[in-house]
Amino acid sequence: MASDVRLVCRPLVHYTAVREPTKGTHGMNNLNWNSRNLTRGWQRGVTAFFYGLGMTEKDFDKPQIGIGVPLLEGNLCNVHAYELAREVKESCQSAGLVGFPFGVPGVSDNITQGMEGGNASLPSRNMIANAAECVVSAHSYDALVGLHNCDKNGPGFAMALARLNYPGLILSGGSIHPGQYKDRDVTILDVYDSQAAASVGAIEQEEADEILRVACPGPGGCGIAASFNTWGIALEAMGLSPPQSSSIPAIDPEKTEECGRTGALVKNLLREEIRPRDILTKTAFRNAAAAIAAIGGSTNGMLHLLALAREAKVDFTLSDIQPIMRETPVLCSFAPRGPGTMVDLHRIGGASVLLKHLLEAGVLDGGGMTVTGSTLAENLADAPSPPADQELIAPVDAPFKTFADIQICFGNLAPDGMVFKVSSMEETSFRGRAACFDDSKSVVEAVEDGRIGPGTVIVLRYLGPQASGMPEVLVASAALSVPKLDGKVALVSDTRVSGVSHGAIGVHCAPEALVGGPIALVEDGDEISFELLEGNITLHVSDEDLATRRQAWTPPAHEHTRGYLADFAATVSQADSGCVSHWVS
Repeated sequence: MASDVRLVCRPLVHYTAVREPTKGTHGMNNLNWNSRNLTRGWQRGVTAFFYGLGMTEKDFDKPQIGIGVPLLEGNLCNVHAYELAREVKESCQSAGLVGFPFGVPGVSDNITQGMEGGNASLPSRNMIANAAECVVSAHSYDALVGLHNCDKNGPGFAMALARLNYPGLILSGGSIHPGQYKDRDVTILDVYDSQAAASVGAIEQEEADEILRVACPGPGGCGIAASFNTWGIALEAMGLSPPQSSSIPAIDPEKTEECGRTGALVKNLLREEIRPRDILTKTAFRNAAAAIAAIGGSTNGMLHLLALAREAKVDFTLSDIQPIMRETPVLCSFAPRGPGTMVDLHRIGGASVLLKHLLEAGVLDGGGMTVTGSTLAENLADAPSPPADQELIAPVDAPFKTFADIQICFGNLAPDGMVFKVSSMEETSFRGRAACFDDSKSVVEAVEDGRIGPGTVIVLRYLGPQASGMPEVLVASAALSVPKLDGKVALVSDTRVSGVSHGAIGVHCAPEALVGGPIALVEDGDEISFELLEGNITLHVSDEDLATRRQAWTPPAHEHTRGYLADFAATVSQADSGCVSHWVS
């Protein structure tokens, strides 16, 4: 039977998002530089949905702000994220803007430690960047506000801001308060250390379990200088977060007040046409790296800085970071290197007190633009000096250490670099015999069985970005913190460790084992040495022997059973590029 239906073919039209606002005017039409393509564009039918959302004709001329929310109520770090997003939305409304919260993936580094889910942590950062870029660009939002509640949230949103170059900023969701055990503060660090101590009989299991039950009393990110707060302080130092955001605790009324000021900040960014790449200069990256060094922060901060630099098209590499780490003293006693928490910092005046101290010490450059529309120095002008009766921040002339806990090394074991963090070793050099492992659990079992002794270099491999998503191996590094081994062994790996970790740890080995990096060729008993301030990491095996081993080496059989991990492995670059997608590099 013949059909009378006619197919009408029309040419495919490619639409390019408007990237820059109209210059020279500051009226409302300028502020909604992107969303007007929808609200006042040729496709009038789309506005039916806006009417259904309760908007009016007048609202169509207001800027629309995407509010990125890492939704994960099964994680203390994120449990209050949507509550904060609602506060930001209301502040947008008060400022004459329209705020639209949207969800992005959230993965808890802590809950997934040592499990299959640990592989999802770093991929979730790149997923957040992609999801935020996707939603904000697809819906023609005029700006992006991202909430930094857990380790990979803030880095993902920062990457999206740099990639889009849309106006925006990042707010910290705030730190958890420490718990109380026998009249002393305890944190997640105490949980892992006490469990490791109990496993070798150093303390009773019941005592370790009592600490576990009280260490995490409510909402907020891990409260020490681990990955979450390392990035929070770095964001303030580079100018992508407003002053004090990183240090206001999650449940403090000031956090709600901060959210209430966000709409006005975003409106000013739109009015002044300040874009992320106006803020993310090489000086901003130097500031962030120096701040991480000064607080004794996490190695994860280095990985995220490298990724963000790639997204922002700034030439900033491990070779730039290396001298900063050598020259920057440690001026804070945050855990894990000391007892301090972010709540302690809040009590003595907050992040602005710390950053002002670093600025006056010459650690930071105050000339860069920030999301307030003022320079870093202007933001900190009225911040007081650290109180005389506190022990968290050291005087400039009496640092806790004259160089950073984090150091960058290159050598025949890691031609493209390795990031070390050494906070419990007095010496800057180490030499030992290799003991090779392919998973964290085997390291823990070896420690518990007494098969690891002082002078050992644990080589943990085949866990890099392509192999396994580069999971954190806190359970392995925590096992090395028992009294017999703490400061007397080293760990080198092609994966990551938590900012909670302490000891002598070299991670982010590039290239990774799976792609044939030299770390794949190490054998039990090989000598490995490193000299931190010289920046050297050496596998003491001749070039001839390494060449022979390489000829005999074949990559292990490897197939990802999770789709997200297969996608990540297919696109990810190595750690020295921040593990961004290849197309970014």
